[in-house]
Amino acid sequence: MLLKLDGSGLLHLQLYRALRAQVLGGRLHPGTRLPSTRVLAVDNGLSRNTVTLAFEQLIGEGYASVRRGSGTYVTAHLPDEATSVLRRPDAGLTRPAVRPRLSRFGETIRDWRVSWAARTARLACDFRYGRPAFRDFPHATWRQHLARRARRASARDLDYGPPEGAPSLREAIADYLHRARAVVCDAARVVIVNGSQQALDLTARVLLDRGDRVLLEEMHYAGARSVFLAAGARIVTAPVDGDGLDVAALGRRRRGIRLAYVTPSHQFPTGAIMPLSRRLDLLAWAAREDAHVLEDDYDGEYRYVGRPLESLQGLDRTGRVIYTGTFSKLMFPALRLGYVVVPEALVGPFVAAKALADTGGASLEQLALADFIRAGHFERHVRRSRARNAARRAVLLDAIAKHLGDRVEVAGVNAGIHVLLWVRRLPAKKLPALVRRAEAAGVGVFPITPHCAKPPDRAGVLLGYASLTDAAIRDGIRRLAIALDDLSA
Repeated sequence: MLLKLDGSGLLHLQLYRALRAQVLGGRLHPGTRLPSTRVLAVDNGLSRNTVTLAFEQLIGEGYASVRRGSGTYVTAHLPDEATSVLRRPDAGLTRPAVRPRLSRFGETIRDWRVSWAARTARLACDFRYGRPAFRDFPHATWRQHLARRARRASARDLDYGPPEGAPSLREAIADYLHRARAVVCDAARVVIVNGSQQALDLTARVLLDRGDRVLLEEMHYAGARSVFLAAGARIVTAPVDGDGLDVAALGRRRRGIRLAYVTPSHQFPTGAIMPLSRRLDLLAWAAREDAHVLEDDYDGEYRYVGRPLESLQGLDRTGRVIYTGTFSKLMFPALRLGYVVVPEALVGPFVAAKALADTGGASLEQLALADFIRAGHFERHVRRSRARNAARRAVLLDAIAKHLGDRVEVAGVNAGIHVLLWVRRLPAKKLPALVRRAEAAGVGVFPITPHCAKPPDRAGVLLGYASLTDAAIRDGIRRLAIALDDLSA
């Protein structure tokens, strides 16, 4: 314990006053064991006799007591003259109200409240989107791989790893993406990140200067917009229809774009799937505009109708596409592992930016995940999850038809792990009231409003279903219908 002495009078009295201030300020609570005289003397460069004299003073005035064979403790009941003193850190100190001088980035995010943590309210059914089916994951198999890596960890495994990630994991991901998503890459172009949110941040840091224009789909993922705004970018939007981003709408007003952020395999949040012809048009547009395209394939593995389409990155022939994905939707979010596949010319800057951001991710989890993928467990889990999510999707659509009928329109049902529910004859301005009434009824639903650059002209809510049981889905939709009835009454 390092104490600041006031420099006035005998040393043992200075130490006594410093310890007494710690007690009265609430930093040393009643019942707290004080450091030994030897430790306190070494920490503060004093003689042990000086510390002993200070302890005797504290004990004599009732601030401390000795427990034989145990040590010296702050007394449970302080002397009467101390009870009027405020017992909290910094009590009695006056400090000027200083407004910190922040960077442009700091000023931009000063009042933002950003969190992905689960809500604390206990709801009968929480349709939070983006959550995988935790119960479907083979936890026992994963624990075996993680434990095996922990037992066999070498000194090298426990040291700092390469910022771009463990080579074995990058190789496993490159092989998997080639098989499952038609991504064209080798391990050298794969950078391991702490989830796709970090991939967005690294892309902004590497490619964008303040004032650069970024194209977003309208509607779009709010977490991406926030990253680009924090980087000082100017946001430009383009409409989305049943086939995703309307490339034909990218006219003169949208010139000078530096980066386009898209979700072609399952447009967020509408669920539209971009067809091949429009993907090729988007790549041609990027080549003309000398722009990069960030393809967020956040849940592309979950497609229930038709043949999976080739990734946008797999069609790219000019090095325009940056491809990112995450294991949060396929395994579990707490793993905090994702990846970004970058064009060869961008590998160096991305790896350097990653090194400066966090010096590299957790090594043992990366090694265990590489084993998990190589052994085939990951792809078996994805296939099982796809089948089970399809069954949950069918339950959800049946419950919506039964309890909500023609009062709603459902979009985005052919892929992903959420649907978009448009509520007919409900003004968008009433969305907050609907969310509140639903929560009062024990149901968590999520409005589209945060994912719109401009106020929406329709009322829509997102319903995630992968993490819910069939019974919870049916009960949740029933409760939502009651909340909607109450709002319409």
